[in-house]
Amino acid sequence: MGNCAIKTAEYLLQIKAIKLQPSNPFTWASGWKSPIYCDNRKTLSFPEVRSYIRDSFASLVRELYPQAGIIAGVATGAIAHGALVSDKLGLPFIYVRSGAKEHGLGNQIEGYFVPGQKVVVIEDLISTGGSSLSAVRALRDAGCVVLGMVAIFTYEFKKASDGFAAENCTLHTLSNYSVLVDAAVSTGYIGQSEVETLKKWRVDPSIWGIEK
Repeated sequence: MGNCAIKTAEYLLQIKAIKLQPSNPFTWASGWKSPIYCDNRKTLSFPEVRSYIRDSFASLVRELYPQAGIIAGVATGAIAHGALVSDKLGLPFIYVRSGAKEHGLGNQIEGYFVPGQKVVVIEDLISTGGSSLSAVRALRDAGCVVLGMVAIFTYEFKKASDGFAAENCTLHTLSNYSVLVDAAVSTGYIGQSEVETLKKWRVDPSIWGIEK
């Protein structure tokens, strides 16, 4: 998937779904300071990009999980992508909320499924992996067999890779942080001096940018 990783990264930079601002860091919901911000929801607004991601996901699922019986999207960012992939593959679709609803039926998993069904989970972004793996656990607790997860992009944090290993859940992504940085340099999006900042951030993002 080397060419796919490069093309996906170039698309994300082109439509500004990923913004790199080493000199003017973003603040994540976790409180982490970051020179990068990824908003893959923007991909849905660009038909060419949206279709490329859908087709790439579909190819991955066919190749890696031919036995898949249902596609599950993680709310909210991956609901649309999951629905597009399930339509392309002709498979049923469900989605997983971050928690059970506090009203109505109190569902955490929306849509029709049968315990024992083999599920592939679609995600838009992997950071620490916490919310993504929460969705995997919810599906397993409901009796589904989770074959694996496919996502658009990962920051490649060790915490995420350790988490997926601990949950015994395989993760494949269309692109990743390392490829993105290389693509940003080759397209002139950032300079070499900014690359060093981005690399330092990846060493320990939880303390990067915090004034001593």
